[in-house]
Amino acid sequence: MDTDTLRAEVAKLGWWHRIDLGNGVVTPGADDSPRKLARLGLPADLSGKSVLDIGAWDGFFSFEAERRGATRVLAVDASWTGPDGGPTKYGFNLAHRALNSRVESRHLSVYDLDPAEVGRFDVVLFLGVLYHVCDPLGALERVRSVTSGVAIIETETDMLWKRRPAIGFYPGSELNGDPSNWFAPNIPALLGMVKVAGFTLGTIHSRSSIVHQAGRAWRHWRKHGTPLLHTMQRGRAVVHAT
Repeated sequence: MDTDTLRAEVAKLGWWHRIDLGNGVVTPGADDSPRKLARLGLPADLSGKSVLDIGAWDGFFSFEAERRGATRVLAVDASWTGPDGGPTKYGFNLAHRALNSRVESRHLSVYDLDPAEVGRFDVVLFLGVLYHVCDPLGALERVRSVTSGVAIIETETDMLWKRRPAIGFYPGSELNGDPSNWFAPNIPALLGMVKVAGFTLGTIHSRSSIVHQAGRAWRHWRKHGTPLLHTMQRGRAVVHAT
């Protein structure tokens, strides 16, 4: 596919991830994927490793794992439905072709992960998914079942000022105006859930700074009128679970 054709195809689609497809073509995703990548602690060299990307969507992190030398990468997402994955997979499919990628892909929910069917992986990416599932502990147990090395879990957090384990529950669209958001734990709850799910060790690799939380609280107040104190106790965290 020549560059002009690729650029035209990219322009036809809605994107979540920002993927560099080469020759100056970058998908216009709403998510600052490269910035998120810098916070994850993903090894720079994945040579000889197998990687599972749960909730892969447009595939930025799957393709990045392949670029870093992973021997096998499997991308799964429950939203890919219909012929050829449906509209929600069109971006992944286009990027896959443009990058001449060998990344495997399957329409699977995190709850359907079975090591007997998909195998076990050296690195499992569970990024921006935990707060979208109705049974977060059950989801983490399935993640554990397919992890032979480390799971990198990135999630929304809430009630960060509480020292005891606590989880925010959003029956409507209280979290970021998105009704698909259900739960967000604080740090003690997140680490506790990782342990209960069967991981030996869970460590916080990174978390939102006070400055970041304050900036986000201000933006949400300006845009949605959300009380500042409500948003100030929310953030993002990355856990490495082994």
